[in-house]
Amino acid sequence: MDDEESGGFTASEIDTIVGERIRRRRILTGQTQDQLGDALGVSYQQIQKYETGANRVSAGRLYLLAEKLEVAPAWFFDGLGETGKDDVEDEMVSSSRLAIECVRNLARIKDEKVRAAIATMIRTLADSDGEGAGEAMLATQLTNGHAAQAGREKS
Repeated sequence: MDDEESGGFTASEIDTIVGERIRRRRILTGQTQDQLGDALGVSYQQIQKYETGANRVSAGRLYLLAEKLEVAPAWFFDGLGETGKDDVEDEMVSSSRLAIECVRNLARIKDEKVRAAIATMIRTLADSDGEGAGEAMLATQLTNGHAAQAGREKS
């Protein structure tokens, strides 16, 4: 298969993309490199090497990773043939950093109702492609009102 057939990706670039998707999914499932490594019987350093693309992931190991990360093995390759390099690189950089930051900050919110309201707002925005901004703003206002109320109750 030449570069044109594979969407212009080299094997090394695909290793990097798969590694980034492993990292993103690991973080979204709330696992540390240690935990994932223990579940697979490898060191956290090996997980780091997979995530950076420094070491290739064998087919068998990819299957086990998919199982532990609760996705199908094909998930690691989804969309590679449909997009160009720039699209995948932009998506990896922007979405993974933002997703990590969002997950970390959301996890720090103690009030379950506030977390649920934020999740609803995000879902509304994602489902509407910006057309449901009014609903999202309402969800934000409800969240802010609830947060303000919770703050007054603690005072």
